[in-house]
Amino acid sequence: MTKKQFISILDNLSKLQGYQKPEYYEDVIKLDSNENFVINKQLQQDLISEAQKSSDVREYPLGKSDKLIEALANYIGLPKQMIGIGNGSDQILDIILANFASKKTKILTSNPTFGFFEERCKLYQIPTIKIPFTKDMTLGLDNFLSKFKQADILYLDSPNNPTGFQFKKEEIAQLIKKFDGLVIVDEAYGEFSDYSVSSLVKKYENLIVVRTLSKSFGLAGLRLGYVLSNKKFIDVFSRVLQYPYPLNTLAIEAGFLALQKIRQISETIKIIKDERTRIIKKLRESGAFDVFDSKANFVLFDARGADKRIYTALLEQGISIRKLGKIGKHDGCLRVTIGTKEMNSKFLLAIRDLLK
Repeated sequence: MTKKQFISILDNLSKLQGYQKPEYYEDVIKLDSNENFVINKQLQQDLISEAQKSSDVREYPLGKSDKLIEALANYIGLPKQMIGIGNGSDQILDIILANFASKKTKILTSNPTFGFFEERCKLYQIPTIKIPFTKDMTLGLDNFLSKFKQADILYLDSPNNPTGFQFKKEEIAQLIKKFDGLVIVDEAYGEFSDYSVSSLVKKYENLIVVRTLSKSFGLAGLRLGYVLSNKKFIDVFSRVLQYPYPLNTLAIEAGFLALQKIRQISETIKIIKDERTRIIKKLRESGAFDVFDSKANFVLFDARGADKRIYTALLEQGISIRKLGKIGKHDGCLRVTIGTKEMNSKFLLAIRDLLK
């Protein structure tokens, strides 16, 4: 590569937007990144302390990931040979795109879909065919089926981020069954939804399911993702494609310990679902927003042109939510993460005051 070629490539890359993280603010109620603050912070601190006791960070985590994979196998109900791990689900998706897609590959997905995935497709110059959401933020099954012959890969985040939409179980099963190509189902928010398609990896060799411990287990900062697929894919993924040590020792130990706390996790998920229902109900009762159904740990709503004002006013009161702008036929979309009951009540109270 010549110097000129290097500068040319660098110039082209600089034109890409990249994945847009939310703004960082100190001393705010953080409802902008779909993190799980309902889970007890002391529980997580105890996990880290316990993980430290069984860790020697002077050593590479050789063989350490095996017990994490076994714990995941027990949790998911699949053989350990059908499970791989990664540095967050982001990294797993990146590996899949880098090795199974190209400039000649067409990916069928929704518009919008997970922002990181969209930006990675742009980085690798992978063409996408995007199915737009309807006015009520739902997707039409027939719209996807009609585009099948044009695509090589089907990517669905289930539930969708940022809308919270999820196909009915029989509909997504139909999509998986009929698509003659690679199917990637991203279940980052799966525990908050109505179902998982994880068990279908035993039936369809072209299905890859990507999941994470970031959301439901409240371990976003540890970057613990995992992937489910047929045994041959997992062997190649883990032995050839993945880094030699994709997870650090503390993350592995903490993840293993977290998977022993299923009762506490289940209780947390129930609270989030109940609070999600409350937020949707209260926002709709205000009459000021178009509020969309959600199967994730967040709620998307259209502020009908007042999105910038509401976002700024909430921030002035120490509450940070996600400003998304135009999505489909809606121009002023905002997304709020489901936090603790107290956090949610403060958000709803602030909204009420803003609408007076």
